[in-house]
Amino acid sequence: MIKKRWERETIVEEHQPSDDKQPFSPQKKRRTWRGFVWAILFIMLGGALGIGLYVANSLQPTEPSDESVRVSIPSGIGSNQIAKLLEEHGIIRDAMIFRYYLVVKKQGDRFQAGDYDLTPGMTLDQIILVLNRGETVKTEVMRFTIPEGFTVQQIAERLEGMGLADANAFLALANEPEAWKGMSASQIPDDSRIRHRLEGYLFPETYELKKESTEADIIGVMLEELDKKLAALPADWQEQLNALGLSLHELLTVASLIEREVVLDEERPIVAGVIYNRLKRGQMLQIDATVQYSLDKPKERLYEKDLQVESPYNTYRYNGLPPGPIASPSLASIRAALYPAETPYYYYVTKKDGSQGHLFAETFEQHRRNIAESQKNR
Repeated sequence: MIKKRWERETIVEEHQPSDDKQPFSPQKKRRTWRGFVWAILFIMLGGALGIGLYVANSLQPTEPSDESVRVSIPSGIGSNQIAKLLEEHGIIRDAMIFRYYLVVKKQGDRFQAGDYDLTPGMTLDQIILVLNRGETVKTEVMRFTIPEGFTVQQIAERLEGMGLADANAFLALANEPEAWKGMSASQIPDDSRIRHRLEGYLFPETYELKKESTEADIIGVMLEELDKKLAALPADWQEQLNALGLSLHELLTVASLIEREVVLDEERPIVAGVIYNRLKRGQMLQIDATVQYSLDKPKERLYEKDLQVESPYNTYRYNGLPPGPIASPSLASIRAALYPAETPYYYYVTKKDGSQGHLFAETFEQHRRNIAESQKNR
C-alpha cells in the first residue's frame, strides 16, 4: 500500500505544468504594455528634446568674426534662395530654420537685392533688418555727361579728360565692326565712307557706371541707352520709318543734322521737313554742319573755300544724305526726324539777333531776302 501511494504521488507530480509554460496573466500583460508605452514616450520626448535643442542652436548667431563677408543677392530671387546664400556664406547656421523663422516673424517679402557686407555673429533679427532696409555696399561709381550733338571724337576726348577712358582705345572700339551686335548697332551698313562706325549711336545722356568700367563697358551702356530710347517711341515708329522710306541708319543721320543745326525744339520738326523737301526734289542739302564735320577741326565761321572740302559728308558737294550721322542726336531730334512737319519750306537761315531761331523760305529769292534781313541784326 505504501508503494502505490508513492507511485501515485509521483505520477501526479509528473503531470503538473511548470511555471515557464503558464500563459501571461492579465495583470502581467498590463505591466508589459505600460512599459512599452513608456519606452515610446521616452523616445519621443528624447527626439523632441533633440529637435528643440537643434532649432534653438540654429537660431543662435554664428561664431563672431571681425571680418565681414560680401553676399551678393541677385534681383528677383525669393527668401528661400536668400536663406541658402546666407548659410553658404556662414552668416546663418541653417537655411531651413531661418525660413521657418521668417514665416513666424512674417518677414522676407521686403528683402532687397544688392551687395551686402554682413558679419558672422549677427543675430537673425539684425540680418532681417539690414536686408529690409537695403543697406547695400555703396559701390564707387564714375559719373559723366555726354552733351547732345557731341561727336564720337568729342566723347572720347571728354572721357579721357575726365580720366575715365583712353581716347585712342575708345575710338578703336567705336570703329570695330564686329564688336557691337545690339539692336541698333547691328543695322549700321558696311560702308567704308563712314568716318566713325558708332557715330550717332552713342546716346547723349548722364551716366553712372562702376569705377572700374572699361571703354567697352562705357560704349555698351551708351548703345543700350539708344535702344531704350527707341523702344520708348510711339508704337508705330517703325511703320512711320517705313512710310518715310528710311532705314534706322538714315533716320539717325537726319536726326544728327537737325541736332547740329537747330537749338529751339519747336523748330526741329520744321527743319526736318526742309531736309525731306530738298531730298525729294533732288536738291543738295547744303548744310553747314556737314562741312564742319568734314574738316579736321571745326571752325566758328565757314568760308567759301571750306564749302569745297573733299569729303563724302560735304553736302555742298554731294547730293543726298551723308554716309552716316555727324553727331549723337537727342531724342527730340530723333522724334523730329521721324515725325517731320509738313512745310512748304526749302531754305532756312539763322537769325543774328541772339534768339538762335531761323528764318524759313519757300523760294531762293525769299531765302536771299531772309539772309539780308538776318544781317541787319548783327
